[in-house]
Amino acid sequence: MSYSEFFGFKNEPFTSEINPKNLLKLPSMVSVKERFEYVLNGGVLIVTGEVGSGKSTSLRWSQSHFHPSQYLFLNITAGGGSLTEFYRQLCWSLEIEPRAGARVGLLKEFKATIRDIATTKKQKIIVVVDESHLLRMEVFAELHTITQFDNDSKNLFSLVLAGQPNLLEKLTYRSSEPLASRVIARTHLSNLNQDQMAVYLEHHLNVAGVKKQLFTDQAITGIYQGSAGILRKANALARGALVAAATEKEASVGAEHVRLASTELM
Repeated sequence: MSYSEFFGFKNEPFTSEINPKNLLKLPSMVSVKERFEYVLNGGVLIVTGEVGSGKSTSLRWSQSHFHPSQYLFLNITAGGGSLTEFYRQLCWSLEIEPRAGARVGLLKEFKATIRDIATTKKQKIIVVVDESHLLRMEVFAELHTITQFDNDSKNLFSLVLAGQPNLLEKLTYRSSEPLASRVIARTHLSNLNQDQMAVYLEHHLNVAGVKKQLFTDQAITGIYQGSAGILRKANALARGALVAAATEKEASVGAEHVRLASTELM
């Protein structure tokens, strides 16, 4: 019998694939959503957080609040590729199969499509680049050029850069000044405190169909301390602890189950 069957879960309680409407509205997520509002008419938003702090989830949750008939979100995941490869990603996000190979041609195709969407469909366009801290400095040096239309007199789309805290350091370089000057909002995702962790665990159990707290106070403390309040680690510990408890046919999850789960993590 799986742990889901043992505890009576209707679905997986600690998965990254949870529907946005079922996510717990954490203060850090609300902060991201509020700052989306700042840049809907142009500008750059910076979202930072430690590995596993919920940046991608917060971006997904924030976007779910904006009606697709009015807002078009283009989501790409950054890598360490060249500027040409980054422009190609932008084109693919618009379902453009680039005819040009050079970066000037790619940028031209991207901007032409953006202009067409903004003028004909009247949608506000937001380009969201996750893992932005991985972008090369040469990309940062020219990134501001994608936002320029009609001699920089029009704002046809907004740019959201999300990444680990060293993203802010990259924006302090002299070559990044043109991009940094366009930043009009920024937020950093904080880790959960112990009280928030208890609420978080219970909420996800409820969403999965179990209307009670399966984790003892000692288990919650163990998950909080073992994860340092970071959501991805908390999810892994909670899931592992549930498996350990189900294996022992225990109706609740104790500190020892969390300890056993922690031995499986890196």
